[in-house]
Amino acid sequence: MKRTFAVLLLASCVIVTAWAQSQPGQPPKGQMPDLGRHTQQDDKVPPFDFDQYFLGKWSFEWDMPEGPLGPAGRVEGTTTYTGGGGNYEAVSEATGPSGKFAVRERLHYQKEHKTLTREVDDSRGFKYRQTGTIGGDLGGFYTIYFDSEPFTVSGKLVRVKHTMRLTAPLAHRVSIMVAEGDGPFRNYGTPWWRKVQ
Repeated sequence: MKRTFAVLLLASCVIVTAWAQSQPGQPPKGQMPDLGRHTQQDDKVPPFDFDQYFLGKWSFEWDMPEGPLGPAGRVEGTTTYTGGGGNYEAVSEATGPSGKFAVRERLHYQKEHKTLTREVDDSRGFKYRQTGTIGGDLGGFYTIYFDSEPFTVSGKLVRVKHTMRLTAPLAHRVSIMVAEGDGPFRNYGTPWWRKVQ
């Protein structure tokens, strides 16, 4: 009995190993190259590669509080990034507490200056422009800080800040802060984006 169990266990291991080796593609990698040694203080952080990280389709989920951009509730959808070489488009299709909506973004990345501009057109009736800076560290983590120009939503002046934390090759988190008029910025949720393809 013990011998039969051992043979079955060994056969299972061989099948699983063979299946794993036959799967195409490599596991996702971060953007920091493998130096073959510990990082040192004078090592340079490689510039962020937008094409490698963002291009493709992402799913997202967001528990949005009540505020100037809409009613409170769960928002779920997808964002697809296309383009290349510094100019991109992102189209988000989502469903939230007030129904379906779409967000179209035009992005321009200036790699040499570590800056991004983002023009956002939201089907819920507002548009805004953001500028952002990109910082990174030797662990391969990058952060993009976006700050919007003031814009109007339903007669109210609004400002928006996004902090994108790109901590993994296939997922990132976005902290969103919103302010009305000259008021303070308030937390507007922290949605997750996960790579689909």
